Amino acid sequence: MVNRLRTGIDVLDRKLDGGIPEGSIVALTAEPASQAELFLYELTATRGTLWLSLDRTAEAVLASIEQTPATTGDPTVRHISGEAPLDNAGKLVSALPETSNLIVDPLDVLEAQEPHSRFRAFMNDMQNHIVNTGSLAIVHCLDGHEVPPLRDTTEHFADVVFRLETRVAGDEIENKLAIPKFRGGRAPADVIKLDLVEQVSIDTSRDIA
Repeated sequence: MVNRLRTGIDVLDRKLDGGIPEGSIVALTAEPASQAELFLYELTATRGTLWLSLDRTAEAVLASIEQTPATTGDPTVRHISGEAPLDNAGKLVSALPETSNLIVDPLDVLEAQEPHSRFRAFMNDMQNHIVNTGSLAIVHCLDGHEVPPLRDTTEHFADVVFRLETRVAGDEIENKLAIPKFRGGRAPADVIKLDLVEQVSIDTSRDIA
């Protein structure tokens, strides 16, 4: 039996028979104007976490984590900047300790790097290190107006794909989570309707359309 690592979100862990298989890469795809970061915040409560921020400063990310009412941990946050983000991110990933979380937020910055072969090499190296350390990686993929051309490559590398869809329906905001891909386990056949306000929870107010 492959060891399962909790996501910190009870509804998901129950759906996934206890969590995500260790050594997995999870691609969380969501619109930029969504509450997808709640998934990342709650993951930090499960085990030691290295958070690589490609856009926001480390101070901004830490402030957001401190201000959220969700249960969180005390992650190590590093801002990846400069002209060689793939190299800088790769060095930090290679030092990830055993049984840890790795968050890359957002992956889009790395997906846009040239040549494309360097991104594939980064993903292979990350995948090998995650497997060797029995860790869990979540790569936050923005599904906005400009999706990087290597998004297909990312989802192919990923062992698990979380696809969050957010839309305004009348006077309400609806959040639906689909898990179309799950290597090493059984993907839930149903779409999960979520409340994303202060934490991640099931929306039981109405049936899924």
